[in-house]
Amino acid sequence: MKDSWDAAAAEGAAERELPLSQRMIKVLGNVCFSAFVLSVLVFTVIAVTYQPPDPWLDSPKAIISKSLAATLANATFHTDDSVLTTGEDLAPLPLSNATSAADATDNATSVADAADNDKSPDAADNENSPDAAGNSTSSDAAVILPTLPPPAADCDSDAPINCSDPRALAAIRRFNSRIFRRSIVFLGYETPVPGSAPGECDAAWRFRNRREKSWRRYRDYRRFRLASADNCTYEVVSAGKFRSGTNAAPKPPSPRRSSSPAPPAQIPDAEINDTIPTLGSESDFRKGKYLYYTRGGDYCKGMNQYLWSFLCALGEAQFLNRTFVMDLNICLAATYNPSGRNEEGKDFRYYFDFEHLKESASVVEESEFLRDWRRSERATSRKAGGKITVRKVPTYKVTPMQLKKDKSTIIWRQFDGQEPENYWYRVCEGRAAKFIQRPWQTIWKSKRLTNIVSEIAGKMDWDYDAVHVVRGEKARNKQLWPNLDADTSPEALVQKLTKVVPPWRNLYIATNEPFYNYFDKLRSHYKVHLLDDYKYLWGNTSEWFNETMTLNNGRPVEFDGYMRVAVDTEVLYRAKNRVETFNNLTRDCKDGINTC
Repeated sequence: MKDSWDAAAAEGAAERELPLSQRMIKVLGNVCFSAFVLSVLVFTVIAVTYQPPDPWLDSPKAIISKSLAATLANATFHTDDSVLTTGEDLAPLPLSNATSAADATDNATSVADAADNDKSPDAADNENSPDAAGNSTSSDAAVILPTLPPPAADCDSDAPINCSDPRALAAIRRFNSRIFRRSIVFLGYETPVPGSAPGECDAAWRFRNRREKSWRRYRDYRRFRLASADNCTYEVVSAGKFRSGTNAAPKPPSPRRSSSPAPPAQIPDAEINDTIPTLGSESDFRKGKYLYYTRGGDYCKGMNQYLWSFLCALGEAQFLNRTFVMDLNICLAATYNPSGRNEEGKDFRYYFDFEHLKESASVVEESEFLRDWRRSERATSRKAGGKITVRKVPTYKVTPMQLKKDKSTIIWRQFDGQEPENYWYRVCEGRAAKFIQRPWQTIWKSKRLTNIVSEIAGKMDWDYDAVHVVRGEKARNKQLWPNLDADTSPEALVQKLTKVVPPWRNLYIATNEPFYNYFDKLRSHYKVHLLDDYKYLWGNTSEWFNETMTLNNGRPVEFDGYMRVAVDTEVLYRAKNRVETFNNLTRDCKDGINTC
């Protein structure tokens, strides 16, 4: 033991006798070796536990973003707010899991193909359809395929096709479920009727678009050519385009007898109910509580400011538990009009879904309210009774919290000051912002406009990609967007899009570029579609034209700039893959230089 201690002491003495520089080198070497061992250990742990993402499982949109990110290293990836969003764009999908719903339909199709040919995928066509309460009846549940009646033993394969035979509808269901399963949800079929030639059947159905976040329903009717298959079943040989089965279309009303020729009858959408609700009797009016805003500085401003202010007012009405008095007249800002002037007298129902608004919020139309107010005042002056009390609020600085306990029949906010003191949205600023929630879910785009959207998407068989090309004033402003003009030139668009969109796909271009032929170079690579290709959908023989003219007391309504942007936006949202200007096409920032 003594010898070991003496050896250790001798070694320590010898080490102390070494020069300081050698001792530092020895210590540094030990530290470096320890760091090396630690880094090898960390790398080994990461290599064992890390699982890289499988690129085959990425969504097409993710693949497009990655491809363009590699092409444009300096591109910014943010949502471009030049497209117009409303409540149905911000709300979650009505299905709890859109991918699961698509997979459920895929499973239904697989079962239908594997089963006997005399089975019909009714459940696949009706999966996830709302029940009477508007709820989803199934999301990931198993799909049950009811069987058809057994065919007769002596069936004749050469017999003519009978369109009313359940086997014809079963064949059409199977075909649609296979072709459109990732685009639309089928909600109900009608019995097919004969087409224009032997072997043709026209079938109609209701459907909902998977990429639309509301439960609104649309109609389609197509022409199918059927043939007899094995086991006395039918199969679809070919199918027509969107609304090609004219024999299955709704029948127009009987024409009125008149000496003058009438315009072609159009079928109105029976599901649109945007009539103005009435308040009822004079006593009902006195029982109510109302919030009334007079017209302020927001009038004739851009639609985004209009919505921001309108939803502030509606949010205050909900906070106060009152009915909001609503002016249906809108002044459309000059930026949406080719004339460059503000246009008054536009109807709220041209742009937004009034039926959904009045179902999801308590509102009353202004002229109806004022008429009942005057009638109630006259009735009160003739007899003793409850007087209609009015509290006038001359400034936005009186907060909603101060009005919460007010018992007046009418709270009348007046906006008579100078801009910006007379903006409606000032009511929701400051401390009130903690109490007032803007009810975005109440604002949907007009169903008359989304009917046009569905027809455009249907003409492309719901199978298309889209690119959003922003030009206009931004492309001309080289100080804020120095690269935008060049990055969205026809040559640049061809160079960039051919790297991420397969050739000869249907390519819808949502754009504010006014020159129709600007995108002609893309026609050598894609089936290009522009909004102006579908002018007949709002022309003077269209359903939209006749219905809006009815709203406008028989006067034609112009398809204005805001309507164009709304339709462009919705067609863009329904595309299978979407390429954005400031996300993908240009190095510029969407809000100008140095704002990325």
